[in-house]
Amino acid sequence: MEGNKSQSRAILVFGAPASGKTTFCEKFSRQFRAPYYNLDDLESEHGFKRNKQLVILDLLAQTGQNIIIEGGLDTFAEREEISKLFRSRGYTPSLIWIQTDVNTIKSRLKSRLKSVSTAKEVYDSKMEVLEAPAEEEEPIVLSGKHTFETQLKAVLSQLA
Repeated sequence: MEGNKSQSRAILVFGAPASGKTTFCEKFSRQFRAPYYNLDDLESEHGFKRNKQLVILDLLAQTGQNIIIEGGLDTFAEREEISKLFRSRGYTPSLIWIQTDVNTIKSRLKSRLKSVSTAKEVYDSKMEVLEAPAEEEEPIVLSGKHTFETQLKAVLSQLA
């Protein structure tokens, strides 16, 4: 990854459901051979609540590898908690906020979930808790409708 070569990076990715976070994270992870973890999946698939997630992240941070994290970053407090953990291990956390228009998000959710009512439920529940980044978080803002190549160029130029 570009930027300060002496410090590892923790790339923290958040945004609305179906905005393109997972697609970006998976491609970014492959591009840079960096491990990628989705904290929401750790909870839903393995029952790992926040305390266990933080233990896992702390252990991963001890490796010094660049790492990509998605999920568990909906609020300022959650993002700050994880950023602080990585900073304590010598990382430079970088926040990426993926934005996509509401109509595209709802269309993607309907297609993925095969139900208008379930899509609405998922969207409404997530948007109820999702907080836009505070100015001091200095996020890299990406469109979830752009190509990965365009997103990558924007991220690398801002990380440099």
